[in-house]
Amino acid sequence: MKPYKKESSFSYAIGVYPTLELISSRPNQITQIFLSSKGNPNQGVKKIIEFCQSKRIPFEIADRVIEKISQSENNYAVATFNKYTSPLNTNNHLCLINPSDKGNLGTIIRTMLGFSINNISLIKPAVDIFDPKVIRASMGSVFRINFSYFDNFQSYQNLYHYHYYPFLVGADLTLSKVKFQPPYCLIFGNEGAGLEDNFIKVGQPISIPQSSQIDSLNLSVAAGIALHHSYTNR
Repeated sequence: MKPYKKESSFSYAIGVYPTLELISSRPNQITQIFLSSKGNPNQGVKKIIEFCQSKRIPFEIADRVIEKISQSENNYAVATFNKYTSPLNTNNHLCLINPSDKGNLGTIIRTMLGFSINNISLIKPAVDIFDPKVIRASMGSVFRINFSYFDNFQSYQNLYHYHYYPFLVGADLTLSKVKFQPPYCLIFGNEGAGLEDNFIKVGQPISIPQSSQIDSLNLSVAAGIALHHSYTNR
């Protein structure tokens, strides 16, 4: 098997749980599953085998393939799948401007689902949502969401006339005072620079209160706080 490349038409779900999520959410995209010889006692592996047998999905014991793809001896399963499209629907959205960290994106996707948002818009340049590291960090939650890439935020705005809530350090309105009006979109900048100053004119800018001992919160932490608040204050 070849290492993953962004231009590939396929990707990998690495690990038992991400593979089970792929089976549950996108079974028709699966092309093959590789299992570790060490995984026989694992209940998740048994479920994967049962699925493969019932759906006639090719699977094999392939320790070397798993080690090569995952670069670890501790994974019991790797699934290959064809990439797919899953356009946004009209429910609430989260928008990330130029996200660059694979782990952050995966963590945010998993947190989104925990707080009932399953649409994410990604403004380019942006990390590849099908990168195995994103899939792994999301624990397979990526297979349950809708996503779209846009060349710029204006292109997104032209299609979705939502209540926009950009998160900026220093915005006058603090998160605790906001009651979100659906359909809404939570907007975050990238890990290094955050949102540009012009987002102060977009929708209702919000700040998350924090102590003066740090300059900003980690992107996935800030998004998690906002997602929780939006979930409980609609």
